[in-house]
Amino acid sequence: MREDGLTLIEILVTMAIMVILASVAMPLSKVSTKRAHEIELRQQLRTIRGAIDLFKMEWNREGDVLLGAVCMKNRLVCKEITGPYGYPKSIDALLGVKLTGEEATVRGTTVRRYLRVMPIDPLTGKSNWVLRCYKDHPKPSSWCGEDVYDVMTQSEEFALDGTKYQDW
Repeated sequence: MREDGLTLIEILVTMAIMVILASVAMPLSKVSTKRAHEIELRQQLRTIRGAIDLFKMEWNREGDVLLGAVCMKNRLVCKEITGPYGYPKSIDALLGVKLTGEEATVRGTTVRRYLRVMPIDPLTGKSNWVLRCYKDHPKPSSWCGEDVYDVMTQSEEFALDGTKYQDW
């Protein structure tokens, strides 16, 4: 007479298969999580750099020569918020610039925004980006404080392709 149920060998074989599958799935989930963070980092960098480029185009100046359309219409504010090369003096200028010129009275707009909020760095979980000036070397040891030409992550980790995140 045979009883229904599993033998010890059947249970051990099933457990061995489960362990093998789990050991394969764990590294794949870590890689996919890291890849998702990398994609998000690239998107955040693209967003901030796009805002910096738009700011530069509108508020451009070379020393005392005002070149950008918005800069010429808001002469009083232009030198306060831009560095000598037309880049924003601080990252906060991308969140809103108070307009003083004719554009503010014509359009009824008193603030020009390039970002709604400062994007969060997905690798550090904070919006504490490393800032670079226009005249800085490609790998600066510190920010000169003159303008914001570029941003990079504070994370010193390596990406899946072997490059450092700070080189992106």
